Amino acid sequence: MIIQNQSVGGMTDFSFTVHRNEYQRALDVLEGKVREVIKAGDIVGDPKICKVSAVGIGMRSHVGIASQMFRTLSEEGINIQMISTSEIKISVVIEDKYMELAVRALHKAFGLDQAAGALEM
Repeated sequence: MIIQNQSVGGMTDFSFTVHRNEYQRALDVLEGKVREVIKAGDIVGDPKICKVSAVGIGMRSHVGIASQMFRTLSEEGINIQMISTSEIKISVVIEDKYMELAVRALHKAFGLDQAAGALEM
């Protein structure tokens, strides 16, 4: 996931995710090789995040999927730190301690918990 924020005062913020196993290496490269070249300000990272996605071709024809996803997470008290969307995918970055809660709540909100139960019979 890569997100570019609106420029303010001639500076632009970029936020991106890397695999947890590459986190420290990415920070080291940014600090050691990239910061000076691009004249970067602060480099900030958070190793305690995760990405949760809703994916499906039905998103093209069903309105409200994103709002239902955001509302569900909000109702569980889960703060969304980053959002990325495409025609068939919505991804959010949240604190990793909420990963299981988020996935269970989203499964329930979209009726996926019922489908799984029916298949297990």
